[in-house]
This record gives sequence, C-alpha cells and structure tokens, in this order.
Amino acid sequence: MSDLNLEARAAERGGTLHLEILERLRNYLVESDIADGGRIPERELCMLFGVSRTPMREALKVLASEGLVELLPNRGARMKALSVHEIKELFDLMGGLEALAGRLACEKISDEEFGEIEALHHEMYARYLRKDRSGYFFCNQKIHESIFLNARNDALSTMARTLQARLRRVRYAANQDEDGERWRTAVHEHELILDALRRRDANGIAALLFAHLRQTQEAVLRGIRTDV
Repeated sequence: MSDLNLEARAAERGGTLHLEILERLRNYLVESDIADGGRIPERELCMLFGVSRTPMREALKVLASEGLVELLPNRGARMKALSVHEIKELFDLMGGLEALAGRLACEKISDEEFGEIEALHHEMYARYLRKDRSGYFFCNQKIHESIFLNARNDALSTMARTLQARLRRVRYAANQDEDGERWRTAVHEHELILDALRRRDANGIAALLFAHLRQTQEAVLRGIRTDV
C-alpha cells in the first residue's frame, strides 16, 4: 500500500502516527542520496508520506536529537555532517560497547535466543545474495541490536542506541563501494561473529566485534577521501 495513505492508515488501525512517520523518515534519510549538509525537502516529503507539516517537523526534531539531522532556525533542516574526527571517535566508542555487549551476551544468551540471531543472519545473507542493500542493512542492524538486547544491561543498551542513531547513515554507506569488496568482507565477519557467539567465546566475539567496527570505520573514511 502506498506511503501516500500513511496518515489515514495509521488512524484506521489506531497506530501512533508520530512513530510511524519517524521510522519511515529515518530510513528514507539514511538511504537517501542527500549530501551531508544538504537541505531536507520537507514539502516534498510531506507529499511523499501523505502527512501535514506538523508531524513531519516533530519527526525531524527527534532525528535532530539523534544527531542525524540539524535544524536551522526558520530555515528547515539539513543532513548533519560528521567530521572525520567525530567518525573515528564514535566508531571507536561503538566498537568498545559492542565488544562488551558480545562478552555479556555470551554469558547470558539462551539457545533459543541464539537461534533467533542465527535466523536473522541467514535472512541477512539471503538479502546479500539478492543484492538487496536495504533489506541487508535492516537485518544487519537487527543482529547488532539483538546482541545488545541479550547482554541484558539497560545502561549499555541506552548508550548504544544513541550512538547507533548517530552512526546509522554512515554505516549504511560503508557497504556502498562499487566493487562490493567491503560488503563481502562484512558478511564474512558476521559469520565469524555468529560462530563465536555459538561457542560462547567471550574473548573471541569481543575482538571480532571491535575489529568489525574498526573495518567499517575504515570503509567510511575511504568513502570520504574518495568523495573529496
């Protein structure tokens, strides 16, 4: 069903319009070709989603708090650009948090919960084979989120959600290299991470997750240097 009926559909089923717009707008901006620092076309997006300016602006405020966009006084919003320094710092911090989450998950995850992550991995791989970058990224992020969930540490998960939101756009772009080499490597890294989790190898998964984030960081920085 078309996004043009979003507002009507949300009202029909008693859903929360704000949350639905927020999720769709977040995904749209992450996958869009709007350049860093580029203006966000609010009017066009309102038409695309079939909503008024008020809920659109409320969603943009949330995305600004997440660090994805930047609000301009009386001038709308634009994509927030991360500096090279910020990217390095955020990825290093995210790598540390994911390494800790992996350690804790190895201690606490059940066989059933591992099976759910394994199923996500298989779905992610199927998306990779179909060259479905959007579907792949969704599964990829769900795997990382599931590791944090199974760490069973609310403070850790809260910190991670903030960083994940700020890095979502550049993480999506990391696998966009033309020859697909980083994408292939990332899939292999996920296979190793899954195997370490299966064996409850806390040291192994911590090292793999940190290295995975470091490699993603390098892919992001290579893309930035190429664009310059």
